[in-house]
Amino acid sequence: MYLENQIADFMNGELFAVAGASTDRRKYGNKVLRCYQQHGHTVVPVNPNADIVEGLPAAASLGEVVPTPHAVSVITPPSVTEQVVDDAIRLGVQHIWLQPGAESNAAIEACQSAGINLIHSGPCILVVLGYRET
Repeated sequence: MYLENQIADFMNGELFAVAGASTDRRKYGNKVLRCYQQHGHTVVPVNPNADIVEGLPAAASLGEVVPTPHAVSVITPPSVTEQVVDDAIRLGVQHIWLQPGAESNAAIEACQSAGINLIHSGPCILVVLGYRET
């Protein structure tokens, strides 16, 4: 039940960011972004190497997302995840979902120390929300 409450709190917001959003439709960073879109959520892709992802203007960093997002899905290599988590904590983001493969012990510990609603080492948002390939 605790995980269900965490997910409900995570999803109970107006603006979401996807750190690691990819222009490659085969990559999970793209699929997670499209999953948010499929479910009618307002989402901002975060990718320092892209201007547009799935028709949306991309932010180069989490700090460029205005206003600050309610929640962030992270689909990055663990070393990048740690920087994303540091940025999220600095910005006051209260909800972070580390998608499978993005986790690092340092990022998890930082979130726990900051009191973040952290989802990690478990389900992928694609499974929880229900993603369909388009």
